[in-house]
Amino acid sequence: MPQFSFNRRQFLQGTSASLALTALGFDGPAMPLSPNAKTYRVSLIGTGWYGKSDLFRLIQVAPVEVVALCDPDRNQLEKAGELVSQRQASKKVPKLYGDYRKMLAEQPADIVLIGSPDHWHALQAIDAVKAGSHVYVQKPISVDVIEGEAMVAAARKYNKVVQVGTQRKSTPHLIDAKKNIVDAGLLGKISHVEMCCYFHMRANGNPPTEPVPAFFDYEMWTGPAPMRPYDGLPHIRWWRTFNEYGNGIMGDMCIHMFDTVRWMLKLGWPKRISSTGGILVQKEGKSNIADTQSAVFEYDNLNCVWQHRSWGTPNNPEYPWSFTLYGDKGTLWASTMQYDFVPVDKNGPTKGEKIHKDVVYEKEKYPEDLKEERIELNAAPATRLHMLDFIKAIENNSRPVADIEEGHISTASCLLANISMNLAGRPLVYDPKKRVVVGDKEATAMLQRPYRKPWQHPDPNRV
Repeated sequence: MPQFSFNRRQFLQGTSASLALTALGFDGPAMPLSPNAKTYRVSLIGTGWYGKSDLFRLIQVAPVEVVALCDPDRNQLEKAGELVSQRQASKKVPKLYGDYRKMLAEQPADIVLIGSPDHWHALQAIDAVKAGSHVYVQKPISVDVIEGEAMVAAARKYNKVVQVGTQRKSTPHLIDAKKNIVDAGLLGKISHVEMCCYFHMRANGNPPTEPVPAFFDYEMWTGPAPMRPYDGLPHIRWWRTFNEYGNGIMGDMCIHMFDTVRWMLKLGWPKRISSTGGILVQKEGKSNIADTQSAVFEYDNLNCVWQHRSWGTPNNPEYPWSFTLYGDKGTLWASTMQYDFVPVDKNGPTKGEKIHKDVVYEKEKYPEDLKEERIELNAAPATRLHMLDFIKAIENNSRPVADIEEGHISTASCLLANISMNLAGRPLVYDPKKRVVVGDKEATAMLQRPYRKPWQHPDPNRV
């Protein structure tokens, strides 16, 4: 395997990010032991906005050589290749592919990043681990529950580290909230959780059908999903507005908040899930995802309640996408941008004082971030730490903080909420051992979507 010198600035920046958490008293992710550590061969599937963002964060904190990129949009792919050559130490343009299967066969990689649309995550992740790679896959991990079961089974069978892009677990101010608010007992007994998203993020319109451009392989982009009439490039959120490719705002945004709540409160599978909603307001366009939805994830003596609306105003403008933990001693509001702890007892540990923490930015450490198109500057530090945790797990042959099984529980719970909504709000109890919805054959049949031929749905028993 070729070795490339690990840039000293990268090492110091990555180390300082880790030390920032250590200073807060956390057992956070750590850098490789040496700045001359092994160089990892890396490939990326899906060179759009977030695929490149994940790759650039990895390049910033770990010694890697990007050997291949894959995307069915040739224009996007070639642009990504040039950007990567400017970022990586070797200055080489990676090999470019339109079919990820050919890429996996011709370019062995230590790590494969998956930033493709949701309907591709399962097949690509499973094929990557079978090809011998560790995987970083974006959330939600799957578009149906059985896909997720197969991804967990594959990771375990082939003994590969699979990290899910639920980087809230690596967000400095949220790690602080977990340690110094939740784990410290400042909330007391927590018996209710609210989660929400009120962003106007539901793409909606009526573009006409048109010929598929020569640079775009629409057949490959669609893959196992149903093929819609082509009405323009599906990149940049248009695909997210269709259930053919994802699971709406529930699958896109709830999973982040629900996963974070589960991590903070050490929760496993919900005992029961129910949801109601639909297209109640924004009926004028082609979009078929819910513009309004509520869901309840039930645990013993605790309900986690989700609400989203892609119209109107948020109930709290300071926390439009967030979660709130209600305890008998205080309340914690938290988002990707900040957290606020409000105590009940003036005689308690905080003497009635509120606690506020803001997101950590690293603009000075990583000035290249300021020139990156569409970067989420607030999320970049979290993604860098998430990548460090991923590398640490690979080196130690251990489970990462966002292990595929945890990502599966959070993803599947959101998918089950959508199934409940489609069954008029019927409560569902999922048995992960038998992989059925208890006492509900109709719901069980909805755990696996049909695939478009010739693609074959993964079987958890035969990965």
